[in-house]
Amino acid sequence: MRLAGPSAALLVAGHRADAAEGPRRARTLIAGQGVDPLPLQAYRERWDRALRMMSDQGLAALFCEPATNFEYLVGTSFGRSERLIALVIPAGGTPFIVAPEFEVERVGRALETVSDIRGWAEHEDPFQLVADTLLASGRGRIGIEPTTRFGMVTRLHQALPSWELVDATPLFDQLRMIKSGDELALIRRAISNTDTAIAATFASLEAGVTDREVARYLRDHMRRRGAQGGGLVQFGSNTAVPHGGTEERRLERGMPVLIDAGCRVRGYRSDITRMHFFGDDPSPQYREIHNTVLAAQRAASQAGRPGVECQQLDRVARNIIGAAGYGDYFTHRLGHGLGMDGHEPPYLVEGNSRQLEPGMVFTVEPGIYLPGLWGVRIEDDFVVDQDGLQPLSSPVSPI
Repeated sequence: MRLAGPSAALLVAGHRADAAEGPRRARTLIAGQGVDPLPLQAYRERWDRALRMMSDQGLAALFCEPATNFEYLVGTSFGRSERLIALVIPAGGTPFIVAPEFEVERVGRALETVSDIRGWAEHEDPFQLVADTLLASGRGRIGIEPTTRFGMVTRLHQALPSWELVDATPLFDQLRMIKSGDELALIRRAISNTDTAIAATFASLEAGVTDREVARYLRDHMRRRGAQGGGLVQFGSNTAVPHGGTEERRLERGMPVLIDAGCRVRGYRSDITRMHFFGDDPSPQYREIHNTVLAAQRAASQAGRPGVECQQLDRVARNIIGAAGYGDYFTHRLGHGLGMDGHEPPYLVEGNSRQLEPGMVFTVEPGIYLPGLWGVRIEDDFVVDQDGLQPLSSPVSPI
């Protein structure tokens, strides 16, 4: 076993933390364009909640390959290859990471939240390294991070044949769905960057520009604000194809323009869709559809409050669009959760009876799409509080 040195040792769940606080914050402030990282206390709280949930769900350990859930727990992530890097959280012991021996230094430099990094040589079986620690507690159930590769799960099961391996999706959903104040601050920053970048991109439109060029303008506007991001840009009839992509289409007067964009700040995302009618006044039908979509979004957001089922918001929006005669042209769910992933629970869709809770963040994005003509989607981000849904992005006005 090889351990990372003291400089990597923030410790969570009862471990040493203060020594790493100053250097970490100095480094990450520079990398984050002036945006503070999450405080180290946030990671201690995440570990504590994860351990409580493991106890409630009868899990003796968690096993996570690098992914968003990995990053949520330790503050950074690493790429995947045929060589195993994994976070292991025993219910009654100290969390540790297994990594190839030649990667231990790199992993240790990037981590401030785990001090126990166990290297394995190329001729060794890393899964046996995991098993040797867990077998000391006898047998039990291991929660597997839901994006873990099937081959890795198979090899873990071979090393621990008497253990039960179960899907840990419910644990991670519960852990991440309610956003803290610190998380909300980062989401708000990402949303503000996106709102501003979309407005600046619309202001730069001119006849003859291609959708790919406009997509580059959007990325550049976000980059100048210190954010990594971009989005989908669609012109004319291409707006009738949700997520249809760019086509090197040139902008002409009388075309609607759809921009569906987001960026990432300290790991947290935004997702906003806006419409712009270029050059001429829109037709009466376009106005009708735009204002119907907006009315559906407003009604759904006004219906949201703690205790309301997710599917109810979808129903409210769909009823308004259906009453206007366009029900067949609203072809996707109303919205999705938003956080470290662009799409995550909760989902606003028929069949989801999960009740809204304060701290949930999600999009509300109804749309109407007329094949061969154009489509309209309006997407905003909301947070649930005790009084209902509060908008996080700038409001859209009727036209």
